[in-house]
Amino acid sequence: MTELGPVAWPPAPIKTERLVLREPEARDRATFLELLASPEVHTYLGGPRLRDELEREMPEQWPGSFVVELDGAMIGQILLRRATEHRRPAAAGKADLGYLFLPQAWGFGYAAEACTAALDWFDGVLPGEPVILTTQSANVASMRLADKLGFTEIERFDAWDAEQWLGLRSPVTPSA
Repeated sequence: MTELGPVAWPPAPIKTERLVLREPEARDRATFLELLASPEVHTYLGGPRLRDELEREMPEQWPGSFVVELDGAMIGQILLRRATEHRRPAAAGKADLGYLFLPQAWGFGYAAEACTAALDWFDGVLPGEPVILTTQSANVASMRLADKLGFTEIERFDAWDAEQWLGLRSPVTPSA
């Protein structure tokens, strides 16, 4: 089970034109540490975490997490999990999309391709469920991606000393 409820985890790998979304493996640990400790990646996420701290706290399993792989190497992560109570009331209980990519993978459309694939998978396993996404409004690239993925603003709020943007992607209704 996942943090999304009765969804079998992990799913089979999801292949796109250029990428593979798959479950995390032991070989991905170093890239996860690089992602989570990167000052560039965490510019709009409250800053990087200390590598020593990450080494101690890194989970063995990460339900709801897809590794994004390009040519056999991890370049990022997509997360789909339930928003928790500590988040905004409008988000609580909804599926929450998150993503992190290594700086060298920025600007090539990989995030859009991977997020689209993850959302298509989500629509297949939990049809009719809305998805939320939160980003800092100052993160222009993330705001563009949210728009491209079909998220519309439902709220702005202050958190972590910055204005945050909360968007909703309306459920895709299965065709009859």
